[in-house]
Amino acid sequence: MSAVRAAMAAAEVDVLLLSVGADLPWLTGYEAMPLERLTMLVVPVDGTATLVVPELEAPRVGDTGDLFKLRPWKESEYPDSIVAGLMGAARTVAISDRTWARFVLGLQAERPGCRWVSGSVLTAPLRAVKDADEVAALYDAARAADRVATQLLAGDVRLVGRTEAEVSADISRRLVAEGHDRVNFAIVASGPNAASPHHEAGTRVIERGDPVVCDFGGTMVPIAEREKGGSAGYCSDITRTVVAGGSPPPGFAEIYAAVKEAQAKGVAAATAGTPGATVDAASRRVIADAGYGEFFIHRTGHGIGVEEHEEPYLVAGNEVPLQPGNAFSIEPGVYITGLYGVRIEDIVVTTEDGPNALNVADHELEVVEA
Repeated sequence: MSAVRAAMAAAEVDVLLLSVGADLPWLTGYEAMPLERLTMLVVPVDGTATLVVPELEAPRVGDTGDLFKLRPWKESEYPDSIVAGLMGAARTVAISDRTWARFVLGLQAERPGCRWVSGSVLTAPLRAVKDADEVAALYDAARAADRVATQLLAGDVRLVGRTEAEVSADISRRLVAEGHDRVNFAIVASGPNAASPHHEAGTRVIERGDPVVCDFGGTMVPIAEREKGGSAGYCSDITRTVVAGGSPPPGFAEIYAAVKEAQAKGVAAATAGTPGATVDAASRRVIADAGYGEFFIHRTGHGIGVEEHEEPYLVAGNEVPLQPGNAFSIEPGVYITGLYGVRIEDIVVTTEDGPNALNVADHELEVVEA
């Protein structure tokens, strides 16, 4: 909260408003339900913060300590007016990017003379630099995902003869069993479907010899956070590509080798002071030199924390240097329409001593006889 207020003062922002989305749990530990009833944290640059919350949601907030006051509102009250009143004489207002348009429009109608700016200008740079507790939470989530990835690589997750959706459900169950509070996604893309980076697992039955891209992750709430009633968790995200029995299709092993090298080069490049664009180029160069540059169709990585996608982004054009505490994915891929795809992904943290890969599940090409 102190860091947020310092950023507000530097940007000449009078009040910050946070509703649904990741900024609220990141700052307070409380995750608002996405309801038609307004929840809004009002943070003045000076003075006490107040969480305006529907009365029926107030019991979920838990112990607020002295971080903010709680202002439950009744069904007969108009919450936009309550928030507007708590804004005091504010002229410049930062509001979280994920706030629903209906709430933004209502508040703007209440305070038509204010200047409205994006809240992420304040929160995103702060969220991007993780402290030791946040890195520890990311480590725990990464290692839990690693255990599931290791089960996949060892053949414990049956592939051949099952639909992608069945394998996705199996992986999801394993994530929860390994400690995740919820599953955010479990991509299982087999054969030609693997050429679609965000393929939704469906009814296709996995056959022997199919390459299978498995990209999965979830959210884990740290024990200390859970004990004090908070629900703010940190995310995992890992991808491993395997072959479902038999032999890899022609050319697949060569592409896999290029992606594996590109992923390692990207991790090695992710040092403090290195721009995100340079990390992206380090991975991209390997794949281009192998002749597959046109088939690498997404950025090399994205930040991760309380959201699975947040700053920093490792992409061409991002010249912002990495800092110790930045956490992000390194996930190059090659996708050939009608044939198959390959992606390998780890979560990495930049430290003073170099990049630290949180995921350690094997990167070698595995033919899974399962």
